[in-house]
Amino acid sequence: MTDKLTFDFCEMHIYDNYMVVTMNDGVTIGVEHNKTLINVADTYYKNKPFVYITHRINSYSVDPAVYRETSKINNLVGFCVVSKNYLAKSTAQIEKLFLNKPFEIFDTLKEAIEWSKSVLK
Repeated sequence: MTDKLTFDFCEMHIYDNYMVVTMNDGVTIGVEHNKTLINVADTYYKNKPFVYITHRINSYSVDPAVYRETSKINNLVGFCVVSKNYLAKSTAQIEKLFLNKPFEIFDTLKEAIEWSKSVLK
């Protein structure tokens, strides 16, 4: 499955066991945006484990409260950030503290996808 979903704050690519999300530049992701993620997860991954991959090409911020809500998605088995940007990686290290799921940071999408396969086993 490779559906592409476009929202006013991001673009999502849906695959069989993971989604790759690219947020728009300058947005602040809040709980309302997270409801969209939950709806997409319920639609595409109902009762099926999946990994969320955020491809941080653009600069944006995330309200830490989002991670508390994201942690409640039972079938979300992993979360990862893909970026070569030092600041984005540093921010992700802090975000990691708020999510109660396996959380990794990678330089490339290929590494993130490989990791997602290991988490899904």
